[in-house]
Amino acid sequence: MKRQFKLTSESQQNQQQISAQHLQESSTTEFATAEEMLRHDCLHTPVPPGIAHRLRESLSNLPAAQRSWWRRLFE
Repeated sequence: MKRQFKLTSESQQNQQQISAQHLQESSTTEFATAEEMLRHDCLHTPVPPGIAHRLRESLSNLPAAQRSWWRRLFE
């Protein structure tokens, strides 16, 4: 009886490993360009709150962008 139990637990482990491999293979994504990969990564990777706060502070300290010469010309 113990032998049957041991075999069934081993087969269950094998099945779990196989299903995990299939899950990993199905989640693999190929990208045509590096830009596509970076955009995908940006959408799926959260920015840590400390870095987001420092980035907002840095951007608020930048001088305002000047308007284009051709926009100023037509106003």
